[in-house]
Amino acid sequence: MNDLTHDEMNLICIYSGDNNTREGVIRALTTMRSALEPDETELLDLTDSTITKLTAMTDAEYAELELFPDFGEDGVDGE
Repeated sequence: MNDLTHDEMNLICIYSGDNNTREGVIRALTTMRSALEPDETELLDLTDSTITKLTAMTDAEYAELELFPDFGEDGVDGE
């Protein structure tokens, strides 16, 4: 069950921090989301979809994720 998008994976990498657990990332994303402005619709949507997918997965599925950020110039696997 890894239907996370490239952007969702990068968001998880950014917010995994010191507490790299599924619940820890959900908490960090929820906190970040509360600081967003209503006009930040793209980031709100991305955060919501990421939280939804993290909530639906198990801790074991989360542990299998390869959390390496990819901020290539074109945003697709550094190509």
